[in-house]
Amino acid sequence: MTRLALIAHDEKKPDLIDFAREHEELLSNCELIATGTTGKRLGEETDLTIERMESGPLGGDLMIGAEVAKGALDGIVFLRDPLRAQPHEPDITALLRICDVHDTPMATNLTSARYLIEGIASDG
Repeated sequence: MTRLALIAHDEKKPDLIDFAREHEELLSNCELIATGTTGKRLGEETDLTIERMESGPLGGDLMIGAEVAKGALDGIVFLRDPLRAQPHEPDITALLRICDVHDTPMATNLTSARYLIEGIASDG
């Protein structure tokens, strides 16, 4: 089963929820993990089943990076706020590096997220 991680900076959480609703049928066929607050909101606002890691400030982004390093993730959607990211929010740099090392796709905006999940759907 395809395994995806979902992460969003605070200002992008509503966009990720809208994205998940728009693609709920496809995402329901995936095993989903998310950082703590993002996962909580997705679980409350969609019918998707989400495995929650720690919140970003508590290392959830690092936990997701470890999943990439173990070869246990097929992709990451990380909707980041390039203009207003807060100091407590996950840093994308380490995740980008580990994804590049392990050739794991990461989408950082809604358009690339659509391409990512459409690509995964066409492979499956």
